[in-house]
Amino acid sequence: MLEYLPQDIRDGLAAAQKAEMKRKSRLRVRFGGTEVPVLRLWDGGFALDADQIRSLRGLVNLFDGERLVCQCLIVCAVVDGGELICDFKRATAPTDRPPLDFWLEKEPPAGYLPGA
Repeated sequence: MLEYLPQDIRDGLAAAQKAEMKRKSRLRVRFGGTEVPVLRLWDGGFALDADQIRSLRGLVNLFDGERLVCQCLIVCAVVDGGELICDFKRATAPTDRPPLDFWLEKEPPAGYLPGA
């Protein structure tokens, strides 16, 4: 149905849809002092506005408002239909404590021997 409309009207509708997705989304990607709104998020990737950023690679932080959701390692980013499609290799959830450098037993020892 949209193919019957003039090109400038189709472009205006696409711009309005993109602006609405940016407005509704609280998700943001932060890297190197730059913040870009996320248009769509799925398991294994997300989409950004290609007008704001043309390429992205490496480690980025994904925020929901001011809350850190995860740290993503982006391995592939392709521009498709006005969106920068980013696929990530890993998404690490934040923790409130540093990682352990030793094995933590699930069950503690049943008892200790008395001192000599």
